[in-house]
Amino acid sequence: MKTELLTDGLCFGEGPRWHEGALWLSDMHAHVVYRIDAQGHKTTMAEVPNRPSGLGWLPDGRLLIVSMIDKRILVQNPDGLTLWSDLSELARYHCNDMVVDAEGQAWVGNFGFDLQGGAEPIPTELIRVDAAGHPTIAATDLLFPNGSVITPDGKTLIVAETFGAALTAFDLSPQGTLENRRIWASLEGAVPDGICLDAAGGIWVASPTSHECLRVIEGGQVTDRITVEDQAFACMLGGDDGRRLFILTAPDGDPANCAAAKAGKVLYVDVDVEGAGWP
Repeated sequence: MKTELLTDGLCFGEGPRWHEGALWLSDMHAHVVYRIDAQGHKTTMAEVPNRPSGLGWLPDGRLLIVSMIDKRILVQNPDGLTLWSDLSELARYHCNDMVVDAEGQAWVGNFGFDLQGGAEPIPTELIRVDAAGHPTIAATDLLFPNGSVITPDGKTLIVAETFGAALTAFDLSPQGTLENRRIWASLEGAVPDGICLDAAGGIWVASPTSHECLRVIEGGQVTDRITVEDQAFACMLGGDDGRRLFILTAPDGDPANCAAAKAGKVLYVDVDVEGAGWP
């Protein structure tokens, strides 16, 4: 499948979300959150000095933003950004992607180690933040928990373990606890980063070092591969019919390189199955 360009000039796009007829994303190393319309025009929606990443919305429509370096979730009120939840006592290292469900519960991953500094990967936690903003540890022993999805019935959460080369699933209880941990798909040769879910139960996975976005079904079978020139860091289904797959790319993830080059892009391709679940 051949991709098309929606917009470029990003430092490093992350956390893409389709919301109210537009694509929203964090330009992590430009420290801003953008709303991007169908013509590729960018509107700055928030400025986050400590690097924005995962995005989601509360039931009342307010935007939640992961602030990576200070390990916080911010909420956008009419008068600006304020603290929603402080994760600094629970997250081992910089916070990263996040999924927010229909009730306003959020699940947030973190690096676990100094990635840019060249440290060795170590297991870390997935943090749950309830609808009132109170954080707790939801799961442990995850290798760089990154993009996450929740199925349309609200009963399963699946998280990409970037350095575990796997998608890991949990049953999600009505009380918000994660149970029955299992490998949903092993992805040998891939580095699962951002992910999104479709209505047939497939998951699109952005894999930076293999320069692709791949669709996998439970058990690990890969049904589709979309190759891109640069590294693919995140993906999201959206568009008017939910079948447009947006892929966020950049030459690499180094903060200084990204800020200087501004070579990040949003590509898109139309696929067969519409998006589903959260985000």
